[in-house]
Amino acid sequence: MKNHLSAVRRPRTSTQRQSGQGMTEYIIIVALIAVAAIGVYSLFGKTIRNQVAGLAGEVAGTGSASAISAAGSAAGAAASSANTDKKMNSYSN
Repeated sequence: MKNHLSAVRRPRTSTQRQSGQGMTEYIIIVALIAVAAIGVYSLFGKTIRNQVAGLAGEVAGTGSASAISAAGSAAGAAASSANTDKKMNSYSN
C-alpha cells in the first residue's frame, strides 16, 4: 500500500500558478497603460512638443512666444478633434 501512494503524483502547489497569474495580469495592465499613453500622445503630441520647445527656449534665454502660441493653437485643434463624434465608418480619419 505504501508503494502505491508514493507513485501518485502530487499536484503543483498553488503558489506557482498564482505567480504566473499575477505576471499575466501585470502584463495586461502595462499593455493597457501603453495603449492609453499612445492615444493621449497622438491627440496631444503636437501640443506637448510645442510646450517643451517653449520651455527649452525660455531656459536657453531666447524668446519662445512663437512656440507657446503654436502650443495654444495645437491645443485648440486637439480639443476640436476630441469633440467630434467618431463612428466606425470614420474611425481611421
